[in-house]
Amino acid sequence: MRIHLDTDLGGDTDDACALAMLLGWPDVELAGVTTAIDPAGRRAGYVTHCLELAGRVDIPVAAGAEVSMTTLRSAGPVVGDERHWPRGLGRRPAPPGAALDLLHSSVEQGATIVAIGPWTNLALLEVARPGSLGRVPVVAMGGWVHPPAPGLPQWGPDMDFNVQWDTQAAEIVAMTAQLTLVPLPVTLKAHLRAAHLPRLRASGPLGELLARQSEAHGHDSGVAEVGAAHAAVEAAQHRPCRG
Repeated sequence: MRIHLDTDLGGDTDDACALAMLLGWPDVELAGVTTAIDPAGRRAGYVTHCLELAGRVDIPVAAGAEVSMTTLRSAGPVVGDERHWPRGLGRRPAPPGAALDLLHSSVEQGATIVAIGPWTNLALLEVARPGSLGRVPVVAMGGWVHPPAPGLPQWGPDMDFNVQWDTQAAEIVAMTAQLTLVPLPVTLKAHLRAAHLPRLRASGPLGELLARQSEAHGHDSGVAEVGAAHAAVEAAQHRPCRG
């Protein structure tokens, strides 16, 4: 399966983990990576660093939209925190339209588009080349349809960053794409735990980076307290591993 990843990697650890999963997933070919809400290619530079750690510099990367179509605001990634990223990593800006060209190339190859950040690049592709999102499957993280299951954090639509950051882009994608939606409450069921970190850290340079970032993000955002306060998360933490 060919997959094109559109991401706002560089803040929370989840996008970097998703990239690592795709790189290690059997029978998946990563056709390209584009970055959204990317000021001057900072996020694209981080993606390139992850690919270098994994020995996959063959995968094309292009920095995409810098701002929301809706508000014209930008959202910068983590900068200057060595727990997340080494100092001195270069930016990787791209010429105007480069991300749309890379997305178009992936569509021409029949790649499934997986969007795990705001949907700005996808919407701009559809505006520039109408009908593009109807040609291939699009899997997008975002949206809020039903509330989270009992015992999980009862987060509402206001916590759905990917859609809320650029609602105009989300509307365009929702109207034109062959869309599979992975809404916020579903993602609350996927947990990376402290017990997983030693194995992750020992898996290689990229795994070590992900473990370090996860520890830093968990400390700064208080996720341990979130887990302790919600029965479904706490129960999953202590459930025996089977298989």
